[in-house]
Amino acid sequence: MDLKNTRFNFTYFFIALMAILLIQEALKHHNSVVVPFSEFQESLKNEEVKEVMILNGEIKGILKKPRENDKKEVIVATKVEPEFIKYLDKFNVKYWKVIESTFFKDILSWVLPVLIFFGIWMYLSKKFMSQGGGGAFMSVGKSKAKVYVERDIKVSFNDVAGVDEAKAELEEIINFLKDPASYGRLGAKMPRGILLVGPPGTGKTLLAKAVAGEAKVPFFSISGSEFVEMFVGVGAARVRDLFEQARKQAPCIIFIDELDALGKARGLSPMGGHDEKEQTLNQLLVELDGFDTTLGVVLLAATNRPEILDPALLRAGRFDRQVLVDRPEKSGRLEILKVHIQKVKTSSHLKLEEVAALTPGFTGADLANLVNEAALSATRANREEVTLEDFNIAIERIVAGLEKKSRVLNKKEREIVAFHEMGHAFVAAALPDSDKVHKVSIIPRGIGALGYTIQRPTEDRYIMSPEELKNKMMILLGGRACEKLFFDSISTGSADDIVKVTEIARSMVTHYGMVPELGHMVYEENSNKFLENYIGKQKCFSEETANIIDKKVKELVDQAFAKAFLILKQNKDTIEKAANELLTKETLVEKELEHYFSLVEADITDLNKDEYFKEHVV
Repeated sequence: MDLKNTRFNFTYFFIALMAILLIQEALKHHNSVVVPFSEFQESLKNEEVKEVMILNGEIKGILKKPRENDKKEVIVATKVEPEFIKYLDKFNVKYWKVIESTFFKDILSWVLPVLIFFGIWMYLSKKFMSQGGGGAFMSVGKSKAKVYVERDIKVSFNDVAGVDEAKAELEEIINFLKDPASYGRLGAKMPRGILLVGPPGTGKTLLAKAVAGEAKVPFFSISGSEFVEMFVGVGAARVRDLFEQARKQAPCIIFIDELDALGKARGLSPMGGHDEKEQTLNQLLVELDGFDTTLGVVLLAATNRPEILDPALLRAGRFDRQVLVDRPEKSGRLEILKVHIQKVKTSSHLKLEEVAALTPGFTGADLANLVNEAALSATRANREEVTLEDFNIAIERIVAGLEKKSRVLNKKEREIVAFHEMGHAFVAAALPDSDKVHKVSIIPRGIGALGYTIQRPTEDRYIMSPEELKNKMMILLGGRACEKLFFDSISTGSADDIVKVTEIARSMVTHYGMVPELGHMVYEENSNKFLENYIGKQKCFSEETANIIDKKVKELVDQAFAKAFLILKQNKDTIEKAANELLTKETLVEKELEHYFSLVEADITDLNKDEYFKEHVV
């Protein structure tokens, strides 16, 4: 049922009904004239009236012959009470009784309640439909895909940077959509489905829009969750409707975002399948098998959880091509920054290469946010241009959080935080091939950070050796070791550090196979490929092996702590001077730290001679 057509039809019906009633009322007095009652009595005395009809105080007289002046055959008057007639006759005046018309009151008495009821019904139906509630039955089988025609797609490959490999993979899709006949002259067929996989924020949706913009074809965009409803069969009907619309507008692109909401593997739930989701998935599989690739309909989908997709979706002939859209490397980040910096007024001295080098691991969305934060920083400082300093502030804001200068620490807490952060900095300065320390601060940031130490990498890293991982653990434990060295106690400020250290050590033992006693085997496999906050890990080992794993993890952490402690012990006086300066200035940058780092001594070749190592590790 179409509510819009229903409203249209009802409106015309109401107008027609009112017109008929008005015409009837007009015709009612078309051949009659209203006269005073005294005149009516005079006509009766003169024997001009042939018949008389009385209804509700109204008297209608049919004349024997029409009046000469108005040619009316009927005269109408309202009856006046006899007592009052006798009184008025004495004065020789015209008199009649006025009866107020109740025509429109009668109409409103039954039309208005109907209109009010109909208006309430329309309002509630529209509200339910907009919320996907009970009113959704009006369009239960319709696809919710948004259709963007050629003029609406203003995104091109020039707006997508840092994913050159993915763009190259999709170039032939564009060529096929532009000229399907010549592209398939040798018998080649276009892949039915192309799956864009990668971490969140890497530009999968933007890349799909760019393909449609380059090919200049209609673009159907819908989320996988929009196919799923509470009624069984609704999702399947929407899938059919979507592909039917696409066939009518071919060549075109269908883009399904968050495909995992729709294509989750069947049988994963221990409580049994979900009929609605499975029927929707089955219908999608059927449509992928059924549509003709020569029509020019290309199905693109995006997900950051490809490992949970149903195997039937990923087989050849359906989503038979997967394109990785990963985090960009340094050159890719530089190209992305050039795209986002176009509308920002920057300093002529700003070198985007330096900004790209400072942002390893940032996705396209992160870099867009970084440019915006840098522009806001320059605005707050009343600068005319955005400088490198603004980008440094923006990076710190994104990585460490917002400064909390209102969070006041007492004297003892400030000392602990200062020595803690200096512990991180000095261990990093003592270890070879570690990232340079850029800044140390005791100004609280973010939700729980009371201080921070920022290291700046010199290059992107893709693999790490056991020694580099152990060095990373030592740097993380440097703050905790410094508290132990100077205060002979440990605070809660290092809680986040030991979480990260434990995760690295456990990954070395169970995931990377870096412990000889356990062999070249994986004992815990991450259940998620791209999302960091996964739920649990898959374990497949005995209790005896679990004991060995726990022992080796503890051993790695203890050794890292002991080495960090020894480095700090050898540089105790220098650390104390640097920490006192940090307490005074609250923030020390790289140039101010270079003097202290040049005095660092580190000899950890024989830790067995150290008393702390003997007591806690050996």
